[in-house]
Amino acid sequence: MSQSVFQPVGQKRLTNVALVRLKKKGKRFEIACYKNKVVNWRNGVEKDIDEVLQTTTVFANVSKGILAKREDLLDVFGTDDESNICLRLLADGELQVSDKERDLEYGTLFRDVASVISEKCVNPENNRPYTLTMIERGLKDLGFAVDPKKNAKQQALEALPQLQSKIPIRRARMRLKILVNIANENDLHMLLRSEKANIEQTSFTGGQMTTICLAEPGCFRNMHSMVQSMSGGSGRVEVIALAATDEGDTGSQYTTQAAPDRQKGPNQPAMPANGATCGDTRPSALAAACGFQPIQASATPQPSSAADKAGKAVLSVVYPRGDIASIPEDQIGTSRKARFSELDQLQPGWTVELKGRSDGGLADPTFYSPSGQQVSTFALARRTAGYRSWDQS
Repeated sequence: MSQSVFQPVGQKRLTNVALVRLKKKGKRFEIACYKNKVVNWRNGVEKDIDEVLQTTTVFANVSKGILAKREDLLDVFGTDDESNICLRLLADGELQVSDKERDLEYGTLFRDVASVISEKCVNPENNRPYTLTMIERGLKDLGFAVDPKKNAKQQALEALPQLQSKIPIRRARMRLKILVNIANENDLHMLLRSEKANIEQTSFTGGQMTTICLAEPGCFRNMHSMVQSMSGGSGRVEVIALAATDEGDTGSQYTTQAAPDRQKGPNQPAMPANGATCGDTRPSALAAACGFQPIQASATPQPSSAADKAGKAVLSVVYPRGDIASIPEDQIGTSRKARFSELDQLQPGWTVELKGRSDGGLADPTFYSPSGQQVSTFALARRTAGYRSWDQS
């Protein structure tokens, strides 16, 4: 019987591959890399080339396993050293990524753009920043698409004019601290008016004037150069906050109000009128002052015994301890007497005591074995008599 011969695979299977491709002089060159490692290599995060490349072989087509010809390598790169060629491909080649990696990259860049807008922009009506969720929703409504070749800050500046047509938003102003000589006070005020800056605070100390103002971010370079020129290089412009925003809620929303009076419930007594108080600690006086009425004695007779107070029937002996055959049938009934007679058949000598109930219910039996053992229920007595008869047999 012939059996199939196992043939080993002569190819090196490259799985989980990210391709880096370069086309030059009409020829295509590819290298096989690990996913997510090419970007780390280009960003300088990954330093070990072995963690990036699956193999140092240069291919003409990785999926088909076709190697690049030596003549093509010499013609395009001027060398046949594949290690150096791999480094050049990593630097200049085009990275081919999967759909999930591309979606992840675009989603991360989109959130970065929205985060920059949320940090650098405010609502002009209340000078408060928008939340990241609101900015993302506004960009999605506009159909804004990110460009992976541009950074997040550059795209945020491009998206801001489009977003202004959707919601009221503008760039937050910078809070600056300007120090000049008192002699340059008029020149500084003219500069601030020309740049439409708002002065928040001005102080004079030792011949110098310190001004804190709010200005547009694009005015910083011009203001810095003008302050240096008017003060002969002695003036300074310091940035206190890149984005001056108002945080928290306004204080007018938290006014102190008196606590409302608690409404009386249907069963609550009225409070004493005419300034009366419950200062008297005597029970009768306290109850009268607070509006409580004394409880009148009830005419209903109270139960005399403890059993009547508890609402339970009183038990009394109606058949003293005796043999089962002598029990009156009107006490327990014919069927119960017949069942009790089974004890004598299993083990002769059983006795019973009956206690009647004051409410007219059936009598409660208590059984006694021939040895004098007290048993509370018939089932337990029958089981005990059965065990004894089994032992005797």
